[in-house]
Amino acid sequence: MTLFIIGVLLLLGTHSVTIVAPQLRPAAVARLGVLGWQALYSLLSLLGFGLLVWGYAAVHPTSPVLYTPPAWTKHLALLLMLPVFPLLLATYLPGRIQIAVKHPMLLAVKIWAVTHLLVNGTLVDGMLFGSFLVWAIADRIALKRHAGPPVQGAPPHAWNDALAIGGGIGAYLLFLFWLHHALIGVAILP
Repeated sequence: MTLFIIGVLLLLGTHSVTIVAPQLRPAAVARLGVLGWQALYSLLSLLGFGLLVWGYAAVHPTSPVLYTPPAWTKHLALLLMLPVFPLLLATYLPGRIQIAVKHPMLLAVKIWAVTHLLVNGTLVDGMLFGSFLVWAIADRIALKRHAGPPVQGAPPHAWNDALAIGGGIGAYLLFLFWLHHALIGVAILP
């Protein structure tokens, strides 16, 4: 459990710089340069992600069950997850979706976390998805107070929304039928 908790704290901690210390990034960029900051940020994020995955895999089989989700929540989860990948792509493809939602990645993380809390009832699942949900909410509140760094993406184009929706639905279908099982080890569909 310790590796899992360190991984969550490290991953979400690096992604919380704009929440808790918005002046840290500009100061680090001034000191390390943009590439130095990006390298440090990426290294800490990847280390956190690796510890999170490793710790989760070690703890999940023996994690206490907090609740047993009803069977119908799996069907609801399939529906709720549908906009997640288009929202993720809309983060990097500026268009009407990005303008309407303002922070599509944070909305995608919130939907992803809530959906996974609906269908996973162990302690470690609650810790994982609950921490991501709390982080996304806190980050959205912080972004209302001050703008974060701009997201580097494609130039604005009339086709960006169509690309986000089409590519997102394609990614959703890949995860639904193959990638979730291949990467996570859990088949979504029997």
